Amino acid sequence: MNEAEIAHWNAELRQKSPLEIVRWAVSEGKGRTIVSTNFRPYEAALLHVVSQVQADLPVLWVDHGYNRPATYKHAEELRARLKLNLKPYLPRLTPAHRDAIHGPIPTTEDEAALKQFSAVMKLEPFQRGMRELAPAVWLTALRKVQNPNRAGLDIVSLDGNFGALKVSPFFHWSDADLDAYLAKHQLPNEWDYFDPAKADEKRECGLHAAWGKKAVSS
Repeated sequence: MNEAEIAHWNAELRQKSPLEIVRWAVSEGKGRTIVSTNFRPYEAALLHVVSQVQADLPVLWVDHGYNRPATYKHAEELRARLKLNLKPYLPRLTPAHRDAIHGPIPTTEDEAALKQFSAVMKLEPFQRGMRELAPAVWLTALRKVQNPNRAGLDIVSLDGNFGALKVSPFFHWSDADLDAYLAKHQLPNEWDYFDPAKADEKRECGLHAAWGKKAVSS
């Protein structure tokens, strides 16, 4: 899909509901659509919509091993309730092994070490999952309010790291919109979530940033 076509579909889909957008994405993928999740706050909304459109859609989840207990319980609750076709991908190193060799999780004060942590514990398993699942269309929970980098995207974009068409059905939704959606459908949320590969909500872990493409091999 070229830039003109992407602009056309962003205009077309701007007033559509997330359910309609997911239906379009699944049709566009022609059997090669996936959704990714990390079970962060509000992602239950996307997984709920996806489960209504195609119950067996592959759900790519990188379980880096550093999730808090509440996140694992939330993941299992949603897996059971929505009957998710969950595809977990784990790093080649366990957290215990990684910490024994390299020490504690780096902080934002050491950007190079934090990017290396992300490459080993998150980007490598995610890239492995994308190679194996080979999606043409990749559904995400990205929203423009999350950080400055994402504000420059749109509902539909061509992902430079994985060559897939990236579709974010809730891109223009606010936290208040999503609070109302979760309440309407009696869906749980998960506020104890923490992503060690980002360390700060305004940072990118590399999945949706240009540097992530080269991080694993560098």
